[in-house]
Amino acid sequence: MRRPNEDTLRHQGLRNKLIDQLRVKGIQDEQVLAAMSRVPRHFFMDAGFDELAYLDRSFPIEADQTISHPYTVAYQTQLLGVKKHEKVLEVGTGSAYQSAVLAELGVRVHTIERQRKLYDQVQAFGWLKKSYPFVKFFYGDGYAGLPKFAPFDKILITAGAPQVPIELMQQLKVGGVAVVPVGEGESQRMYRIVRASESQLEQQVLEEFQFVPMLQGKSL
Repeated sequence: MRRPNEDTLRHQGLRNKLIDQLRVKGIQDEQVLAAMSRVPRHFFMDAGFDELAYLDRSFPIEADQTISHPYTVAYQTQLLGVKKHEKVLEVGTGSAYQSAVLAELGVRVHTIERQRKLYDQVQAFGWLKKSYPFVKFFYGDGYAGLPKFAPFDKILITAGAPQVPIELMQQLKVGGVAVVPVGEGESQRMYRIVRASESQLEQQVLEEFQFVPMLQGKSL
């Protein structure tokens, strides 16, 4: 993968236009928009997509995965409602664009990726590691989560789960919030889940989106 390494005034201008579009589409959390305005999305894509990086659309990355629409990233992040210094589990590192947006919001990100190729690419992404040294990257099964580091204040899943993953919800602290796309077909409904007590989850079913499927196990 050949990454761009310059964030020019033109890129910044295109990014600002994208942020304006997200605001028009209904994203109201100005902290989320400000964080996204600071993260150069084109750095997370092959240089061949440099001119297209600030369109509100998904793009293919390695291992048959995608970098999500900016609107999807903004929507999920807004739903999560993170606060500075919270500990967040992200399931599905992918390109690590979402990880960077969360880090820009001042949270402690623990992100897990099952695709070895994507994990290795992130490890070699010098700008990312230098800019966000406190993000912790893991290679493993997203369904298993990271019980060693639980409980988490927030959990964000960036792939379509066939149902709410209960093992992951058990790694959420009481009062914590999870955002999960749920559905087995071509589209999923976004769930916002609050762990109301040790045994009770409160679920809110929201808009429809399209995600790659959440798979179990490691991909060697």
